[in-house]
Amino acid sequence: MAKITLSCIKADVGGYVGHGDVHPEMLDLARELLGASSLLIDYHVTRVGDDINLILTHREGVDSPKIHGLAWETFKRVTEVAKRLKLYGAGQDLLVDAFAGNVRGLGPGVCEMEFEERPSEPVIVFMADKTEPGAWNLPLYKMFADPFNTPGLVIDNKMHKGFDFVVHNLKENTQIRMSCPEELYDLLMFIGAPHTYVIKEVYSRELGEIAASATTTKLALIAGRYVGKDDPSLIVRCQSGLPAVGEALEPFAWPHFVGGWMRGSHCGPLMPCTVEQARPSRLDGPPRVVALGFQIADGRLIGPRDLFADPSWDKAREMANEMAYIMRRHGPFEPHRLHLDEMEYTTMPEIMRRLAHRWQPIPEPGETAKELVASGRASATGDGSEVD
Repeated sequence: MAKITLSCIKADVGGYVGHGDVHPEMLDLARELLGASSLLIDYHVTRVGDDINLILTHREGVDSPKIHGLAWETFKRVTEVAKRLKLYGAGQDLLVDAFAGNVRGLGPGVCEMEFEERPSEPVIVFMADKTEPGAWNLPLYKMFADPFNTPGLVIDNKMHKGFDFVVHNLKENTQIRMSCPEELYDLLMFIGAPHTYVIKEVYSRELGEIAASATTTKLALIAGRYVGKDDPSLIVRCQSGLPAVGEALEPFAWPHFVGGWMRGSHCGPLMPCTVEQARPSRLDGPPRVVALGFQIADGRLIGPRDLFADPSWDKAREMANEMAYIMRRHGPFEPHRLHLDEMEYTTMPEIMRRLAHRWQPIPEPGETAKELVASGRASATGDGSEVD
């Protein structure tokens, strides 16, 4: 049987109203454009917060210029609608004007995988808003390496060999492949720093097949400035030697803290919610994650099933709200506000440059302010300016 490719390509090309939603006219146009393409076997257009996600099946393979070009053109056309409606941040994830054969590095996020369909092929497409690619690190670790989360690691013989994790260093543009459970502690050393190290892919060592693929685009590192948060997506294959659907969902029962939220500069809980609930407004948040389940049959997307539309997730949503209240009480203080290393891509450097001349050396023991000025290490006015 010929392999199929499952792709999820996302972009924020205009928010309605502000950063919370996508205008229905934009989604309708995206569906119309994809429906007219002969490249696809099937497609599903959805949204989380102000991000549009194109879920596509085809036989063009991973990194196909044809498929990426179709997604790029779709986002460009949808941006025209956003501009006409004067929506916020129209086209903000399209960082260049011309398509260069692949959307990687151009702004949109992409995760995709190629595989032969099994007799039953259940997949989950996770999509998040108001956060960054590192948000998947903890859930992927729990899905594929934590027996307290995933009973199959203990009782399913097909999972006993463990899984390989491909980790990207976003700042150095390098990658490493680590095998678990043998290198579990080494893996945790890196993925515990999710602003820099992110899990890109997971592979089954027993099956020799890909099990998960995540977006790793970090917009600030591409643009050199804050242009919106990264809002990642993740595809996870389930069952038959891979985590069960329930095991893949279980990490989100505890809404762990992730970077993003307001202005991409704050830490908050990742709230599991339905597509309908993924319209954040509390300080433009807190961060959201939705999970759409599909059965793939001859490349067709049977579904989706909105997997967090279950009252058993109400407690997680309640916990997320409580955690959000706790973090909000910190206001502009860390750990609610992100560490300075992450703030360097926001407008904070402009403020620091404006005040830089006012910083003065601390006098040595016994040294007077007058002596400090006389030595040339400080200004007479104390604000960095010279006295006439």
